[in-house]
Amino acid sequence: VLSWKMQYDESENPMIRASRLLTDKVSDVMGNLFSKTELSETLTEICKIDPSFDQKQFLRDCENDIIPNILEAMIRGDLEILKDWCFESTYNIIATPIAQAQKAGFFLDSKILDIENVDLAMGKVMEQGPVLIVTFQTQQIMCVRDSKNAVVEGDPEKVMRCNYVWVLCRDPNDLNPRSAWRLMELQANSTEQFV
Repeated sequence: VLSWKMQYDESENPMIRASRLLTDKVSDVMGNLFSKTELSETLTEICKIDPSFDQKQFLRDCENDIIPNILEAMIRGDLEILKDWCFESTYNIIATPIAQAQKAGFFLDSKILDIENVDLAMGKVMEQGPVLIVTFQTQQIMCVRDSKNAVVEGDPEKVMRCNYVWVLCRDPNDLNPRSAWRLMELQANSTEQFV
């Protein structure tokens, strides 16, 4: 049997190669289906805290509630709302440039046009609690103006496509599933959107 397996694995015959590709794919899918991943462990931990947790509902909550609230607070410079939604270190990273702009007499004139492709990328159980990594894209206009309404940075006519990766941590002490998630870390990059 071992000799047959070696011949099968090393064969250059097109039919055998196609068969090997199919069996390898099935093995990969079935192996991944039954192995316990960090994401499944994280989701199990979240369900211990919140037995009603549903992954699809969580993504809907992200798309319709969590992400828009945080992004809108960021572009409005609403530090009080950001403080509610962010861990202290993340809040400080976001709030510092906003506070500096406000101190200089600048204001943000940005708009979120669309949020799309919200996806759960991975999960991990950390000392702060269960953590989920969410990716999404936005179309937004990014612009900073001075007190005379002159554009200091960005372009009010240019739509940017922004790719975000957010690390959200579940606060085990907050029983409301919609307000229990806090932004722990974020990454973003943007490119000009060509129509």
